[in-house]
Amino acid sequence: MFARLREDVATIFQKDPAARNLLEVFTYAGLWAVLYHRLAHRLWLSNLKTAARWVSQWSRFMTGVEIHPGATIGRRFFIDHGMGVVIGETAVIGDDVLMYHNVTLGGTSLEKTKRHPTIEDGVLIGMGAKILGNITVGAKARIGANAVVIRDVPPDSTAVGIPARIVGQPTVTETTPVMNASLNSPDPNAEALRVLRDEVQSLRQRLIVLEGQKEDETQTLSSPSNDTEELR
Repeated sequence: MFARLREDVATIFQKDPAARNLLEVFTYAGLWAVLYHRLAHRLWLSNLKTAARWVSQWSRFMTGVEIHPGATIGRRFFIDHGMGVVIGETAVIGDDVLMYHNVTLGGTSLEKTKRHPTIEDGVLIGMGAKILGNITVGAKARIGANAVVIRDVPPDSTAVGIPARIVGQPTVTETTPVMNASLNSPDPNAEALRVLRDEVQSLRQRLIVLEGQKEDETQTLSSPSNDTEELR
């Protein structure tokens, strides 16, 4: 237990440049949310489901992070800032996943089956992202801020937009550790802004063309026709 706690603390120091000392790290809501979930998940697996729900609700009250006790979470999982995160019952999260605030791993079905996402190792999920349904986000993928993901995301790729689309698949060497791959990969928020900027530029060019066509039509309608000139 203490080994896992040391591992979690070390992960925060590695993934958050704002972390300065141990006492400060223990004020992180994301750390406490993970610790509470481990207890709740253990109770859930022991068929003490009501007790597990009480623990998870207490965690929600204390941290602003709602993780269903049935969710499966791997090692070195870090929720930065934490507030507004919701993780559903059948969600599966691998190792070395970094998640920002206001992220939802939600379901799209009322069936009592696997209805929440699977997040593989080393994934980075930007703030406000919504990943919905029984889909898989491949290892070391990056989800941009406010993206709405409703389809599988390939490994080593970046998904942005509503609905999310794949905008890049950078190469990661086999020797790169999973954690470092997430940290050194392109910022999904910056990638999302780049895509939006390109779309705005494209729309601006189209608007210029349309305005030019409209001006030509207006000039044609306002100028006298040849027949009118002949009558004069």
